Amino acid sequence: MKILVINGPNINFLGIREKAIYGKKDYPYLLSILEEKAKKEGIEIITFQSNGEGEIIDRIQEAYSDQTDAIIINPGAYTHYSYAIRDALASIELPKIEVHISNVHTREEFRHVSVTAPVCTGQIVGLGLQGYLLAIDAIMNIG
Repeated sequence: MKILVINGPNINFLGIREKAIYGKKDYPYLLSILEEKAKKEGIEIITFQSNGEGEIIDRIQEAYSDQTDAIIINPGAYTHYSYAIRDALASIELPKIEVHISNVHTREEFRHVSVTAPVCTGQIVGLGLQGYLLAIDAIMNIG
């Protein structure tokens, strides 16, 4: 199984930005727990991070032809307004889980709406970096 984990804007600044919201663990730590999970489960996890909308769309489209089995995506702020990312996700038929480190439903009102979640299989919010691992477990049990 090959899972693509896409992280959007500012996720690379984990451990630097708003520690009270996103925690003190940094982006390399996130990558390390994903790598550890992949080894444990005997799966392949490909990670991708971009602060650019077009690059995220390009990577989603690439998943169509590179034998990706599922996508875990944290679109960052694009969650709330990127219909282009939403349309890219909708265009490929495979399991997709949206993950948010913080509980977006308890934060600013603009964060309460996700335009990408309706085209995803599921959404995990507010469980910190553990949400990524839970998304992997969910994907492995879908189907």
